[in-house]
Amino acid sequence: MRARLTRGVTLPDYLPARMLNEFVYCPRLFFYEWVENVFAHSADTVEGALRHEKLETRADAMPAADAGAERIHSRSVNLSSDTHRLIAVIDLVEGEGGTVAPVDYKRGAPRDGAEGPEAWPADRAQICAQALILRDNGYRCDEAIVYYNQTKQRVRVSIDEGLVTSTLDALTQARATGERGEIPPPLVDSPKCPRCSLVSICLPDETAAAMSLQDPESEQLLLFEDTGAEHSHPLDRADDSDVELRRLVPARDDLRPLYVTGHGLSIGKSGDVLQVRERKSLVQEVRLNEVSQVNVFGNVSLTSAAIQGLCWAEKPIAHFSTGGWFYGLTQGLALKNVFLRRDQFACAENAEFCLHVAREIVATKIRNQRTLLQRNHIEPPARALALLKQSAQAAGEVASLESLLGVEGTAARVYFEQYAGMLKAEDEDQVPTFDFAGRNRRPPRDPVNALLSLAYSLLARDLTMICHAIGFDPFIGFYHQPRFGRPALALDLMEGFRPLVADSAVLTAINGRMVAPSDFIQVGPAISLNASGRKALIRAYEQRMDTLVTHPLFGYRVSYRRVLEIQARLLARVVTGELPRYPGFETR
Repeated sequence: MRARLTRGVTLPDYLPARMLNEFVYCPRLFFYEWVENVFAHSADTVEGALRHEKLETRADAMPAADAGAERIHSRSVNLSSDTHRLIAVIDLVEGEGGTVAPVDYKRGAPRDGAEGPEAWPADRAQICAQALILRDNGYRCDEAIVYYNQTKQRVRVSIDEGLVTSTLDALTQARATGERGEIPPPLVDSPKCPRCSLVSICLPDETAAAMSLQDPESEQLLLFEDTGAEHSHPLDRADDSDVELRRLVPARDDLRPLYVTGHGLSIGKSGDVLQVRERKSLVQEVRLNEVSQVNVFGNVSLTSAAIQGLCWAEKPIAHFSTGGWFYGLTQGLALKNVFLRRDQFACAENAEFCLHVAREIVATKIRNQRTLLQRNHIEPPARALALLKQSAQAAGEVASLESLLGVEGTAARVYFEQYAGMLKAEDEDQVPTFDFAGRNRRPPRDPVNALLSLAYSLLARDLTMICHAIGFDPFIGFYHQPRFGRPALALDLMEGFRPLVADSAVLTAINGRMVAPSDFIQVGPAISLNASGRKALIRAYEQRMDTLVTHPLFGYRVSYRRVLEIQARLLARVVTGELPRYPGFETR
């Protein structure tokens, strides 16, 4: 689609020794953590962090090299090397006189060597870097020790010429990788990936699979080729690989969003627990580490302690009007990935790039609308299905964004003309309430449109949060052009999920009798939801987001909430030039 952007990167002068460990283990992991400053905790990293925190609380003064100390036993020693431009916090330095040995604590177990337990290559590089730092500070250091907590073993490492040479070579390569500014490719089918804390960000197998997608410049994508099948799928890879991908990311997120919709409620914080109160009465408590986000509707207040705690934990707060209009977010310092945003801005100025991405976005949306009608309409009209099929094909062939808007508008009209056929209100008293003639908004003028508007608002919120979390600027899109106050990129990403998530949640709420005529309020021509109606729609929306679905490109089952993040990360790979094109998500 385009050449990868060359990114000059300015990095700190001193490289932490632990980053050398990351580079030897996986250059891609090193790039994420050192260059892009991306980090995520896993059970392993949390346990390791707690162990190191205990060591740091017992930090001891380190005698100078020329002090002639009879015994050295210093914990959490912070030293640097001007010669090698390295820095480290050494867990323990032990020795006597001017001869010392660094000791590094590791959570796992050593590897089995020919002559017994051995330190892993990445651990050898890190401990050697610590030894070089000690040498540069005047200490004699001939060996080092790696302590593996799982087996309670101390493994000695000789700081010989061969290890020093390989460590310095790795240091040179690590610096070059960072300064080049191009992320290394993912490891291929590596056993290192499943336990990596960044696996859900890196997406190694998914990225490798998507790399083989056909570039739209080299071969025009055929959306609906007459091959005898009802629906030929557009996500076939160029190599026709049948290799099954490992599902390295969890199918569902253990964290859950918190919704607070009652008028006059307040959210406070006591320790690590969020407390929802009505006046002085406690209504609900939830642990901070169990929450993914906090959503407040209408007149709900938050204490400074609650806001600070949520910002520190990087849990966004979404603000809605009482009627469900998405006002904005409160969050910590989220937009850290400046390199992705720089590439995003450059791509947004590239008309050809925008058109390629927009074609896929709109074509995917139309195909998903068609699928929803096929699955849920009482008697899907053949003409409507044919028109949607033609519109999806046309969306992949248009020559401008203006033409694409026309195709999308035509498809939307056809789709919403048939939307009422998916509503199954068996109670005669409900039929007039949920009569639907077409889409209207600002304000919605019937109950179905009120439900759709709130569902779209919730979906826009989720994708705005995901854009922030990944490092995108949600206001710079490729299909939706910039407009003051509009999260254009979030709207780009949500197009294909409008029918799959939002429209489907509304169908569930109505057809599943989760909402009733009494859940709506009419003020003039405008229709809005009352508190019970909002809660019912939110419940239907969250149920849909938690539904497992098979990813058409990767073949494993994950929740829609997880799919949203995966798709956003795939788009980021396209923006940075790592993938040839964006693969839209659709169900069969």
